[in-house]
Amino acid sequence: MAWTPQPMADWVHAANRGDLVEFRPDPEPFVAKDLVAAAIERTGYTPTDTSWMEPLDIFCTALDAEANLTPLGRWATQRYLARLLDGALQIEKYEQGDPAVAEETVAAPIFITGAPRTGTTAVHRLLAATEKLRATEAWEVLMPVPPPQAETHSIDPRIRQLAPELMFPQSVAAGLAAIHSYSARMPKECLSAMAFAFRTEEFVSRYHVPSYAAWLRTADMTPAYELHRRVLRILQRRMPTERWVLKSPVHLQAIPELVATYPDASFVITHREPEAVLASVSSLVANLQSAFSDQVDPGTIGRYHLELYSDSLNRLVDHVDGGVLAHAPLVHLAHGDIVTDAISEVQRAFEGLEVRYTDAAATAVATAASVERDDAPGRHHYDLDDFGIDPAAVTQLFDRYRHRFLETR
Repeated sequence: MAWTPQPMADWVHAANRGDLVEFRPDPEPFVAKDLVAAAIERTGYTPTDTSWMEPLDIFCTALDAEANLTPLGRWATQRYLARLLDGALQIEKYEQGDPAVAEETVAAPIFITGAPRTGTTAVHRLLAATEKLRATEAWEVLMPVPPPQAETHSIDPRIRQLAPELMFPQSVAAGLAAIHSYSARMPKECLSAMAFAFRTEEFVSRYHVPSYAAWLRTADMTPAYELHRRVLRILQRRMPTERWVLKSPVHLQAIPELVATYPDASFVITHREPEAVLASVSSLVANLQSAFSDQVDPGTIGRYHLELYSDSLNRLVDHVDGGVLAHAPLVHLAHGDIVTDAISEVQRAFEGLEVRYTDAAATAVATAASVERDDAPGRHHYDLDDFGIDPAAVTQLFDRYRHRFLETR
C-alpha cells in the first residue's frame, strides 16, 4: 500500500486550472541570475558576497527539471525565492550600515536536535516558554531585517505579512496541520535561517529536487551556519538576548560545522525508534511536497530518508563517543518520555545543561504544555509500507544507533 495525498480543496483545483487570477504564476523558468537581478532592483542593493550563487543555480535548475510543480506550487515558489533573495541582500545591506552588529555575541546557545518526529518541536516550544531562553519566532527568521524591537515585537507588521506564506502548505495539503503546525508566532527551525545561504534541507523537504539533494549531501555547510549566526546577531541587536534555544533535525547532518561555528554550544538530543521516525518524517514530507506538486513519489521519499538518517544517526555515535560532542554539555531525551511527561523531561534538560529551573520557569513550562495543538500525538497516522521501506533493512542499518542510544536507556 502506497501513500496517497488527501483530496484537495476546490480552490486549489481552480488555481491550478488558472481560474484564479491572483494565483497565476510567472511562466518564465527559474534562472538564478535573473532572480538575483530582480532582487537587486527590489532592494536597491547589489551584494558583494555571492557565495550562495552556486547552490541557488543548482536549486533553480532542479526546480524546473525535476520538481513537477503545479501552477499553484510554482506561484508559491516564485514568492518564496523572492523573499529569500531579498532577505539575503537585506542582511548584507544591514550589516554594511551597522558594522557593529558583527560584534554581537551569540553566547552559549542551546541546540535541540535529533531525527525528525522525535519530539524536538515539543521540547523546543517548552524550553522557549521560559523567560531566560529565547527562540527564533517564524516571522523573525523569515524576515530578520530590520531587527525586531521589544516594544513592538508582538505587533510587528511582518507577523501579518508573513502569515500567508507560513500557512500556505497546510492550506493546500489537507491534513498537514495534524502533522506539523505552522504560524508566524511559533518557534522556527534553524534551517529557515540557513535558507538565506541556499544550503538547506528545507528545499529538499518541500520539493522533489534530487540533483540539489545530492549536491547538498556533500556540500560544506559552514556558510549556512555562518549565515545562521549573522541572522541571530541581527535579531538580538535591539532585543538583548541572554541565551538562545534553537532547534532543527538538520543539525544531525552537519554537527562538526555547527560546533565549529558555536564552540560553546550545549545540546539536547531526542531519540525514537527508527521505524517510527522514518514512517513519520516520510509522511510529513510527502504531504508537504503535495502542496507544491501533484506528482509525489512516496518510494523515493522513503529511500531518501532511510539513507540520510542511517548515515547521520550512526555517525552521531562517533560524535558523542569521542568526537566533537564528547565534551559538550549534552542531554539525551527519549520520545516516549517526552510524550508521557514532557514537563519532567524539560526539567531534566534544564538540570542536565545546568540551567537554573526557577519556579517561574516551571510555571511557564506547565502553561505551555497545557495548550492543545493541532499536531498533538496520535493525530498523525503513518506506516513504513506506505513508503516502500523494508523493516528488516531498518533493523540492519540502524543497529549501531539503536544499541547505543535506545537499548542502553
